[in-house]
Amino acid sequence: MINLYTEKMKQERSRDSLVAILLPISLIFGLVLLLSLNVESSSISETSNPLESGLKVIVSYFAVGAEIAAALVIGGAVVRAITSYLRQVLSRSRQHYDSTELIRLKLGRVLTLGLEFTVASDILRTAVAPTRQDILNLGAIVLLRTLLNYFLEQEIRQVEESSAKEQEGN
Repeated sequence: MINLYTEKMKQERSRDSLVAILLPISLIFGLVLLLSLNVESSSISETSNPLESGLKVIVSYFAVGAEIAAALVIGGAVVRAITSYLRQVLSRSRQHYDSTELIRLKLGRVLTLGLEFTVASDILRTAVAPTRQDILNLGAIVLLRTLLNYFLEQEIRQVEESSAKEQEGN
């Protein structure tokens, strides 16, 4: 029974390792593919529809709002992280490494939220009458940010797991 459980755990770990390798590689490949596609549009049609022009203006305001929200979220997190780190350094505590990891973990979570706001902003900018090049650019941006988000989430998960194992050992 124990051997069956151990074998199943090994299979799950190998599957997770394979996914951890193949997912970033496929995202990078997709990003390179999207960036290599260059759509030349010989006839760029300007929007003559006043409703479409008005909608673009309104959506662009929402996109700017999402970018401002991302800047505020990320900026606030950076300020909090710096003050927490300085407080830790000045306190001369022995738990410097543990608290530094905790600061990085909190900052990583907020950066993930900020990345989501920036992706939302890019999607909003492409929402009204996009060209093929706009869609390809959006795809490349979303793939790049998804890749960054994936690696950030992996690091956060690893830090959480290692801190949980340390707490179980104590």
